[in-house]
Amino acid sequence: MIIRHPASPRSALAGTALAAALVAGSVAASTAVAQPPAAETASVSKSLPLGPANLAETRNTSTLQPGVTLTTIVRGQAGPESFWTVEVAIPSSSPDPDAPATALSDQATADATAGRLRTAGLDPRVENVPTPKLADAGGGSLGYRVRLGSFATKAEADALRTKVIAAGLGGSSLYTGWDGEPDDVSGSTGPWHVQVLTIDPKKFHGGLDATYGPDIEARETTSALATLTGATAAVNAGFFVLDPKAGAPGDPAGVAVYDGRLVSEPTAGRPALVIGDNARGTAVERFRWRGEVRGVGRPLPLDGLNRVPGLIRNCGGTADDLPTAMPLHDVTCTDADELIAFDASYATATPSGPGAEVIVDRHGVVTAIRTTARGGAIPEGGRTVQATGTQVAPLLAAAKIGKRLEISASLVDTRGHDVRLSPRTTIVNGGPELVRDGRLLATPKADGMAPADNPSFYYGWVHKRNPRTIAGVDAQGRTVLITADGRNVDSLGLGIGEAAAVAKSFGLRSAINLDGGGSTTMVANNKVLNTPSDATGERPVGDALVITPQR
Repeated sequence: MIIRHPASPRSALAGTALAAALVAGSVAASTAVAQPPAAETASVSKSLPLGPANLAETRNTSTLQPGVTLTTIVRGQAGPESFWTVEVAIPSSSPDPDAPATALSDQATADATAGRLRTAGLDPRVENVPTPKLADAGGGSLGYRVRLGSFATKAEADALRTKVIAAGLGGSSLYTGWDGEPDDVSGSTGPWHVQVLTIDPKKFHGGLDATYGPDIEARETTSALATLTGATAAVNAGFFVLDPKAGAPGDPAGVAVYDGRLVSEPTAGRPALVIGDNARGTAVERFRWRGEVRGVGRPLPLDGLNRVPGLIRNCGGTADDLPTAMPLHDVTCTDADELIAFDASYATATPSGPGAEVIVDRHGVVTAIRTTARGGAIPEGGRTVQATGTQVAPLLAAAKIGKRLEISASLVDTRGHDVRLSPRTTIVNGGPELVRDGRLLATPKADGMAPADNPSFYYGWVHKRNPRTIAGVDAQGRTVLITADGRNVDSLGLGIGEAAAVAKSFGLRSAINLDGGGSTTMVANNKVLNTPSDATGERPVGDALVITPQR
């Protein structure tokens, strides 16, 4: 069992093209409204690009440790343009609490739905939904929604919602301030609550790393992971499996590298955050991978690392995965015929089920073969390989007791070259990309968040305001971690376009969206700074970025 703590090896990219990928540009960080001491100036903008330019905004900045500043921002206030309403929808069947409802349709279907409500004595309205233009998606109309009522309180909207349900339709009570329409349409005036951590490598002597806790097959809260590592501050990190039907809860749903060890394969070409333990070399890069098993006979290609065979969360796997080999967010693709390698980072035991499994010791020698079923202990320092379906026979033919079985896996960059990882390398998954070379470049379509056959997903996940966690690097090489609260009347959250604009306003040359929604959490000095949006409180997550004191 692996427990990562401040004394563990850290992570950074050393001597690779990735470490040099930061582009020095002319976008400099602006002066904050409330400045920290001169020696610890944070990378902050003059004001957030949210709502009308004349909104009131307050900022407070403090130093958490040398080279690390925390800035808290409150912008705007609730106005009469935002109110509670009922949105008629077909609820999602996903167990993910962040999964959006099916709310949009063509105008004819929306009109017909409104007609049913009028027959029931209700007074609906059909609204066109314009959406901001992003780099590869958005612009124009997303579709039409049906809403009813305009109330000062959620309780009043809930009362109307019962009448919608009685009419045989689904619906949800929501606050219109969470809508993601352009400002000239929505007129939103806030409020927004944003927290910003800035790590300046010129002054920083601590550690910047990621942790998944005791093992991958488990979830812990960001605050628990901060305590485990003795962190001064922490934020939640990458996407992960939530539902046991989609794999092992806590398993990164995309690339993950800890201490230079590749423990989870990339989601085909999606962006990821690369960091170094000394806060140098932070970058946003896109990865693929290659892996294989070599024993007797020809090499066998791996399908994945440290995940339940047959289940590929967020898709982006191999050509035989169904329904797609392309990234598809919050969807679990399947493949009945897989070869998956495990190490001790996964858990004390591998997933059980039909198939076969080969156990390899720390020297790469096969010590046991489970021929009729898979699942069992992982030897200390060793590995296992599981096979399902048509992959069982080739694995059993390649593995012989007492013989070596070589298991290899490497990341591949956008040019097709293997990426050299050092023990300082840390990589966490995310998406979409938000800023590239100092330019707004939100890419939800490329990263699987804009399915052509499901505009309601884009509406709920990209278009609407949600809690967000953002990470990036500015022109001075400072790593910036941002959380924005959402899903409450005290903080509206950010659409993906707004998240990109906020990242750029802090002078970020590269930026990525990390896991958000109920996962969004920032911790400093053993205190949760933001307001996590899950009704149950702080959500257990797959991994977290942690800032630790000087060693």
